[in-house]
Amino acid sequence: MRQNIAGTSPYEPIVGYSRAVRVGPHIQVAGTTATDAEGRLVGHDAYAQTVQILHNLEVALKQAGASLEQVVRTRIYLVDIAHNWEAVGRAHGEVFRQIRPACTMLEVSRLIDPQMLVEIEADAVVDTEVIPNPNK
Repeated sequence: MRQNIAGTSPYEPIVGYSRAVRVGPHIQVAGTTATDAEGRLVGHDAYAQTVQILHNLEVALKQAGASLEQVVRTRIYLVDIAHNWEAVGRAHGEVFRQIRPACTMLEVSRLIDPQMLVEIEADAVVDTEVIPNPNK
């Protein structure tokens, strides 16, 4: 069974994608930027944009029947990794410090809007048990 979750991005109908797709216990959240419910960009710095993006990811996950605690992977795309990785990492860590998903951070030449500094994808799996780390 497939569930498509729509977001507020004006690009979704143009490009033909969903904010998130759930198939069984697997949820894939598309590259998400710092837009508000009306599709306007929120924040002029990487930290503020990341905070908004993580909020948007949480909203999409809830619509798919999941939570941030069920995220198993994030992919972070930065326009200027040298200057912004710490701010983005700090915001990501504030949400995922205890959850600890696998994470990749990459630099890209640009995003769809020149004012966008960061974009994040997330994958989640619902109905799974977390096995405690014996090395803690």
